[in-house]
Amino acid sequence: MPDGVPGVPGVGGRFSGHPRGSRGYRGVLVGLAAAGVATFAQLYSLQGVLPELSADLGISASSAALTVSAATLGLAVTVIPWSAAADRFGRLPVMRTAILAAVILGLAVPFSPGLPVLLGLRFLEGAALGGIPAVALAYLSEEVSRLHAAVAAGTYVSGTTVGGLLGRILAAPLAELVNWRVGVASVSLLAAGAAAVFMLTAPRQRGFVPARGIPGDRLAARLAANLRSRRLLALYLQGFLLMGGFVAVYNYLGFRLGEAPFGLPQSLASSLFLAYLAGTWSSRAAGTLAARARGGRKPVLLLSIAAMGAGLALTLAENLPAVIAGLLVFTAGFFAAHSIASGWTPLLAAKGRAQASSLYNLFYYTGSSLLGWAGGHYFQQGGWTSLVLFVGVLLLASALIAALVLRSNDDGGR
Repeated sequence: MPDGVPGVPGVGGRFSGHPRGSRGYRGVLVGLAAAGVATFAQLYSLQGVLPELSADLGISASSAALTVSAATLGLAVTVIPWSAAADRFGRLPVMRTAILAAVILGLAVPFSPGLPVLLGLRFLEGAALGGIPAVALAYLSEEVSRLHAAVAAGTYVSGTTVGGLLGRILAAPLAELVNWRVGVASVSLLAAGAAAVFMLTAPRQRGFVPARGIPGDRLAARLAANLRSRRLLALYLQGFLLMGGFVAVYNYLGFRLGEAPFGLPQSLASSLFLAYLAGTWSSRAAGTLAARARGGRKPVLLLSIAAMGAGLALTLAENLPAVIAGLLVFTAGFFAAHSIASGWTPLLAAKGRAQASSLYNLFYYTGSSLLGWAGGHYFQQGGWTSLVLFVGVLLLASALIAALVLRSNDDGGR
């Protein structure tokens, strides 16, 4: 395991993060990018095979989408326990344990005999995966120079987009060619490889100060303090609303494209998940822009939400090129917004950075589970137009909260 190089000295000689360009900085970025690939390839692998899963098990579109929601719900309810463990035992040991457990559970998912067992395994898989996003940004904020934290956070989010993309585009064609079980198994093997890269490249933690034996009331106090912060709560709601809308669009897009006037086979429809590459670019670009922009993070966040709205409107078109263009803009906007909000969260937390990031992830994945599933009812009752209106309301609420509560150039305090 590479140890990196000494970071920029802080007050009293305390380690204050690997500077950009150093071996340690590169190790953090490569390791967390690989962890992002492993996590999100597994988490959303079933999203690319929902039509095949629905047909194989004889269930509705919204019932099939529960296999995605079960994993994200498992992740949501465990991020706070994982963060508490990370405060005591360290960021890196917790992430290693989590990713190993997730890989083992992921390899068991394709052998599920029916929907109940499948949902149970997916919940446990998500619970294990929760140890990565619950801790990753706290680890990053402690190990990377504060000056470059926004850029580093964007790189981590880029890894999550690559993982989400690979999980979908690898599983879907194999599902159509063989069956959904083979498609999902291939993604689990990919995640195992990415997990190995994380184990070998992430440098040892140097900025972490253990909080041994953190009392339960002290942990509760940290969580409560973060929830009382209006600005942190605004960021948590960004994750809840934006992620919910994003997952709703991707959950049901494959069903829409399989119907008239498109009539695309699922292997071809799944290629639209390549739109995730727009997010891979935009997440890092947003971090760079926020670091350079005079107004800081807030205007970049609002611009990103506006881009999501514009892209969403384009998906209403009845021709495929317009839908593709809309999906690209919508995806780029989402990952830019997520990069800003998630990277901003630990910086606003005066204490309990791991808990602050965990609360962001709790809201983020609860939105994925609840709103991503609820979108199916709008789709089944009113078609794509109804779903777009539902997601549009979520985006509007998110933009209003950000505009009214968040401050530009705000990296700390309450």
